[in-house]
Amino acid sequence: MLGLGCWYRYIAAFESSPMHETQDHQQPQTPERNPSVPWWSPRDLTPGYFALVMASGIISVACYLLDFMVASTVLLVIAAVAHLLLVALNIWRLLVHRSALAADFTDVRQSFGFFTFVAGTGVLGARLAMSGWWTVASILLIIAAGTWLILGYVIPVVAVLGKTERPITQGANGLWFVLIVGAQSVAVLAAALEPVLDNARNLLAITAVFAWSLGLVLYVAVAVFVALRLMTFRLDPREFNPPYWVSMGAVAITVLAAARIAEMSSAPMVDATRGLVAGIAVLMWCFATWLIPPLFGVGIWRHGIHRVPLIYEPSLWSIVFPLGMYSVAGIYLGRVNELPIVETVGSWWLVVAIAAWALTFIAMVRAIIRRILHRP
Repeated sequence: MLGLGCWYRYIAAFESSPMHETQDHQQPQTPERNPSVPWWSPRDLTPGYFALVMASGIISVACYLLDFMVASTVLLVIAAVAHLLLVALNIWRLLVHRSALAADFTDVRQSFGFFTFVAGTGVLGARLAMSGWWTVASILLIIAAGTWLILGYVIPVVAVLGKTERPITQGANGLWFVLIVGAQSVAVLAAALEPVLDNARNLLAITAVFAWSLGLVLYVAVAVFVALRLMTFRLDPREFNPPYWVSMGAVAITVLAAARIAEMSSAPMVDATRGLVAGIAVLMWCFATWLIPPLFGVGIWRHGIHRVPLIYEPSLWSIVFPLGMYSVAGIYLGRVNELPIVETVGSWWLVVAIAAWALTFIAMVRAIIRRILHRP
């Protein structure tokens, strides 16, 4: 998937207008392409391209819940292939283009995008668990949980201590919410495996509740940082990019994780929190619903009023994932808590999510083909 991301970035540079290419002084400058570097080089990849895995995987889950099995299987295959390709190209980038990877890791505007790997791995694992791939899903849970714990400490520390620039909140953006999505994806996958892994039931219960609780608290913290950024510094319309939709996706996956925990079997950690988790799930679903109109309004403000060109860019997958996650959260919450209106909203919202996925996928393929045809 990182390879696809690299193509996207090159294509966006090729297709964009001068207005789109002009970046705000606060944004990191993209290095000029070296003609000697192949067009498919992973050197210039940014960390957030696992959003394609997240988007495809969660819409596959929604289709599975509504018995659209062909569509669900196709999306699962796309998510799995993209995940494998991205992992391979990330390793390549680490070995060959280490300085570029380090630059992203130390840039607070980009570094939280690394959590898309955690989220993509967790979402893919949850979908595989639904099809009975328990062993693979268990391995993905270990990878996602371990990676989140490491990055969850390292990235914030690097953000605070690794740069002399102040204030740190100047770099806060929508990508920071992927930290929460990563934690909640671990909770969702742990809860999904709990019914079938009898010997690890208590451990999975602790993992699910622990990750969900951390995600909930961290959402408040990240929301404060991003709000301070929006209220303190000048906001260029070009900066209000698609990852801000993850603010809603993080709430929606918190709802899904809570619904999964609420239906888990009896365990000390689950029994102690079941009522609280179930109640918060309903409140968070209402909040996610409330966030959708403002986010659409920002898009109108950005593209309609300020005329920021609406062209294909990889970060568009950061819109598709929250749309799909909102659908799954509504379906699952409605079924677990016997809220038919919530389930109906989630079921119908899948139409919006699939349409967004299809349009973005077509735009991606078109952009890749155009880049191939116009490569030097």
